[in-house]
Amino acid sequence: MKKQLLAAVGLIAIIPAAFAQNGNSRPQPVVQPLTIPLPADKPYPGTMQLKVDATDVARGIFHVRQTIPVAKLGKLTLLYPEWLPGKHAPRGAIAEMAGFKPTAGGKPLNWTRQPTDVHAFDIEVPAGVKSIDVAFDFLSPTRTSEGRVVVTPAMMNLQWEQVSLYPAGYFTRQIPVQLEVTLPDGWTGVAALDGLKVAGNRYSYAPTNYEVLVDSPMFAGRHFRKWDLGQNVTLNVVADEAKYLDARPDHVARHAALVSETVALFGSRPFDRYEFLLALTDELGGIGLEHHRSSENSRNRDYFTAWDENDHERGLLPHELVHSWNGKYRRPDKLWTPDYRTPMQGNLLWVYEGQTSYWDLVLAGRSGMQSKEMILAEWATHAGFYSVQPGREWRSVEDTTLDPVIGARKPKPFASWSRGEDYYNEGSLTWLEADLLIRQATNDAKSLDDFARAFFGGREGDWGQDSYNFDDVVAALNAVHPNDWARFLRDRLLTPGQGAPVRGIERAGYQLVWRDAPNVFDRDRMAQAKNYDLTHSLGMTINKDGDASAVLWDGPAFKADIVNGTKIVAVDGMSYSKDRLETAIRAATDGKTPVRLLVERGGRYRQIDLAYHGGLRWPHVEKVGSGPDWFDRLFAPKRAL
Repeated sequence: MKKQLLAAVGLIAIIPAAFAQNGNSRPQPVVQPLTIPLPADKPYPGTMQLKVDATDVARGIFHVRQTIPVAKLGKLTLLYPEWLPGKHAPRGAIAEMAGFKPTAGGKPLNWTRQPTDVHAFDIEVPAGVKSIDVAFDFLSPTRTSEGRVVVTPAMMNLQWEQVSLYPAGYFTRQIPVQLEVTLPDGWTGVAALDGLKVAGNRYSYAPTNYEVLVDSPMFAGRHFRKWDLGQNVTLNVVADEAKYLDARPDHVARHAALVSETVALFGSRPFDRYEFLLALTDELGGIGLEHHRSSENSRNRDYFTAWDENDHERGLLPHELVHSWNGKYRRPDKLWTPDYRTPMQGNLLWVYEGQTSYWDLVLAGRSGMQSKEMILAEWATHAGFYSVQPGREWRSVEDTTLDPVIGARKPKPFASWSRGEDYYNEGSLTWLEADLLIRQATNDAKSLDDFARAFFGGREGDWGQDSYNFDDVVAALNAVHPNDWARFLRDRLLTPGQGAPVRGIERAGYQLVWRDAPNVFDRDRMAQAKNYDLTHSLGMTINKDGDASAVLWDGPAFKADIVNGTKIVAVDGMSYSKDRLETAIRAATDGKTPVRLLVERGGRYRQIDLAYHGGLRWPHVEKVGSGPDWFDRLFAPKRAL
């Protein structure tokens, strides 16, 4: 043994020499000095002037002119925003920026882009120059294949981070800026910025800081209405056509009730005013994005005019409003950054987004924005999906908080195995369990409402940021009801391999069941998406053209080598239709008959027999026994108390 060991040691010693003697070229890395100054919490000397010409609606081009005071001669580094609040990832639209031209006194200035940070522009400032002028164009996408469409013939969504730069080396809250924007004739624009002056189609605002500017986007449109919802909250709506602005008094009253219920929950307002920006459109790119004193929202154009058919659509505004408290005012400490170049870390997004996703449903129920049936159906859909999601085996909910960076919301080949941004919906179900645990342990004397008021409620009108960490969340929960909350959260959210998150549903006196017809949430979302979700039967979703997507890992379709993009051509020898497929799935419940499909992919056809005999299955929740209905207590309005 000793002799063999010595021989092995000798062989190991020879290996480095062999690598060194092979004669191949061996370069050394080029040293890349860090030349971009880090942000400092000190005032920037002077106020930037930002002018945006947004009148080129036909081509969707924003023309930008920006004047930036300079502190000294030499190199000035300007940054285009990259890491954007609310997106939890580097989503800066640098690819759409073109025509960059810096000048001083009308003379062009030399500039270079940082090769290791394409969002950074170095400009040489000559002696005697007090300010520079920068011109560029933002070429907004004109079709969805290029990105989110932000300009249509009837409306636009102006996000100031897309049409501005800021100097490196300063906290964005320390950089003063004054905005002027020119809109198309006859359009109305709204942004949560102060000191508005309107001259014709030119909107100008009082100086603010760059952080507030980026946090205060504008919706503008040809067809516009607004409603006062109370509590210094306004509902501002633009629409594809004027007829879609026909909201009934009851519709507005429910939005006002939402505001009242939200303030009643948290006990104070982290804003002096709040602007709902709502686009009713089939043309503008979809959005739901939170800000401190406003939110960007888009819904179906018939949001008001087909009110009863849009129950499933009415959870967005509650979600974005709650974010003013949870996400904007109280923010995870690693998600808050001093500028838009510093990377964000989203490990507590199961609070930021997960608890917001809980409160949006609760508040929708308390205000009448959504029906109890729709809310329970949504929880059933999510719980049902997590009951069959194989990716839970290896990936925790907390790890999915990195998915905005990893996946960037692009389509995935087998999303049920890789997982996605599950901190939203699984977070919601986890907070449902926490709420009912507290309620039942205290005989309904305490609830998650008490946590929300203590943790997210603050000084009235404070629209700064107050950061927190995991231990702060645990301490606040223990202050409401002593429990091993650290273990509760770690087991459910930080640990993979957990069972389906149904304990909250069960605590409410309900259970997850399966039926051969979709719940109302699945029914309506399938109608809107024009697809057929067979996750719990064949293990795939099929669009109106017969194309498969969302193939469930290790499900029947997966085992038959069906992948995303496979086309279902025929069912039992007849051309594909939803009804024929339903009939085939029902027939297969005899335990003998297969679901026979003709499929095509890449011009190649094959017939397959799916060995599935379980019938049509969609998740529902149903009441168990005669005990109390905790959901009724949960959805009981608070504003009259």
